[in-house]
Amino acid sequence: MIIKINEMKILFFVIICFLSLNLFGIPLPKNNEVNFDVIRKNKVIGSVKTTFKEENNKLTIRTVVDIDVKILFIPAYKFFQDTTEIWVDNEFVEIDGYTDFEDEREYFIKGSDEGENFVASGMDGQLLLSKDIIPLNYWNKKILEQKEVFDTQKGIVRKISVQKLENETIEVNKLKIETEKYLMNASKNPKDLGPFPEYTLWYRGDELIQFEFTNWKDSKKVLTVRNDLK
Repeated sequence: MIIKINEMKILFFVIICFLSLNLFGIPLPKNNEVNFDVIRKNKVIGSVKTTFKEENNKLTIRTVVDIDVKILFIPAYKFFQDTTEIWVDNEFVEIDGYTDFEDEREYFIKGSDEGENFVASGMDGQLLLSKDIIPLNYWNKKILEQKEVFDTQKGIVRKISVQKLENETIEVNKLKIETEKYLMNASKNPKDLGPFPEYTLWYRGDELIQFEFTNWKDSKKVLTVRNDLK
């Protein structure tokens, strides 16, 4: 996964065509939207859609995850998440989210800067956090530099560890893409029903291409991959 000089020139051109770096340092697609397919056992079982809206010094990021697994047309698993992050002057200042798990667990996530702290609520009730905390959004590659992140599904803090792997050439939509590859692990909360899965993430520069984990319940891999690359 070492990129040669001429390949780097081509890669740089592709990234510039697709992305623009805003004042927040977060890569934004030209159409302010990215879309992923969620794949299990070679079948698309859901989608992840992230939209971006810039207004002066404010950036709003909305992510919707919608998964629906059916066996013989009978619903077997559902998951839904709708999360909105607000960033102002490169600082994460507010979050509003809703998560619906398949087993009737629901979480309403709230959080905002208050004075010198970030005050949030979710699965563990109200939390008084550092203003430096950022949300666990895989699109934002800066999460890989953190020791702790705010879990947007449950409204809790998780400690994370990241390992850089060898670069890898992957194929997405018949495109061969040179990527940086990482492993990410996160701490388990006592209220979690199972372990937090180990994630493998692939980035092209600062742009998320795909990520994968193994479901602890059935040991099946779940791949979330871009479907809008051309």
